[in-house]
Amino acid sequence: MVRKPRIEFERALYHVINRGNYRYDVFEDEGSARAFEDTLFEAAERMGWLLHAHMVMRNHYHLALETPRANLSQGLHWLSSTFSTRFNRYRKENGHVFQGRPKALLIESGISLARVVNYIHLNPVRAGIVTVENLVQYPWSSYRRFLKANRPAFLVCQDWLSELDLTDTPEGWRDYAAHLAGLVDEKANPEQQELAGCESGWAVGSNEWRKEIAEAHKDRLAELAVSGADEPELKHLRWTAALEALLADANRTREGARMDPKGAPWKVALADELRRVSGASIPWIAEKLTMGSPSSVRVYLSRKRSHLTSSGATP
Repeated sequence: MVRKPRIEFERALYHVINRGNYRYDVFEDEGSARAFEDTLFEAAERMGWLLHAHMVMRNHYHLALETPRANLSQGLHWLSSTFSTRFNRYRKENGHVFQGRPKALLIESGISLARVVNYIHLNPVRAGIVTVENLVQYPWSSYRRFLKANRPAFLVCQDWLSELDLTDTPEGWRDYAAHLAGLVDEKANPEQQELAGCESGWAVGSNEWRKEIAEAHKDRLAELAVSGADEPELKHLRWTAALEALLADANRTREGARMDPKGAPWKVALADELRRVSGASIPWIAEKLTMGSPSSVRVYLSRKRSHLTSSGATP
C-alpha cells in the first residue's frame, strides 16, 4: 500500500493525530499518559520542534507542532517507536501500540493555527470529560502547562495568542479561557463551525494557501500516489497543476477550451496526455476541458488510440 505524501519544509506547521491500535485506550492510566508526554517532550528537544499545543486523550493524541528543520517524519517515527517500546516493556506486551502512521495535516500560519489550537484544547470538553470551566484541571494538556511558570522552552503560544488579540500574561490567559467558553456556548458562532474542519482533509487553511502549497510541492505529490478518495482536494489540486502546465506548453487556455468544439483534436490530445502524467479522472477532464459527458471523452480517447495503433504509432 502506497503511503500518503508527507509535505515537509522548514517552519511547516502540522496538526498531528494518532490513535491507539483498534482504538485501544493506550493512555487509560496516569502512568501511560505521563510517559507519552515525557516522550513527546524528548522528541521536541531532539528534533528542535516548537509545540504550539498538545492533548493526550484516553485512546489518541493531538499535536500542533512546528518543524524549523523539516523533520516531521523523522521525529514522528522516533516518537512512536520510542513510546511503543517503553509502553510494551511497562505492560509486558508486544505489538503495535498505535493504529498506524500518524495523520499530519498542514496548517496555515495565523488564524488557522489559532483555530487548531482551540480545537485541540477543547477535546476533553467535547468528549464530556470536563466542563470548559474546569478545563485547566485536565492534566495531559498544553493548556494546563501554559499556566505553569516552569513550562518547557519549546512550548510556545505567542503566535496564536496574538491572532486572538491576547497576550501571554495572567490577564491574557483569563481572556483565553473566556474565549474557549464562548466557542462552546455559542453553537451558531461561525468560528465554532470552522473548528469542525481541523481534523479532516490534508491541510487547514485558506483555499489560496492550499493551492500555493500544492503548486510549490507538486513534484513531491507526483512521486507519491494519493490513495483512494481520502484526499480528493489534494488530488484535484495536483491534477489542476498538471493541466495548467500542459495548457501552457501547448500555448492554450481554459477559455480556448470553452470556445472550441468538445472533440477538438488538441483537446483530445491534451486529455490523453493529462491522463498519462497525472491519472486525472475522466469526469474531471470532461468538466475542466469542456468536452461534454465522460462517456464522450472515453469515445474521443478510444478513437485517438485506435488511430495511433492502426497507423503504427505508439499510443
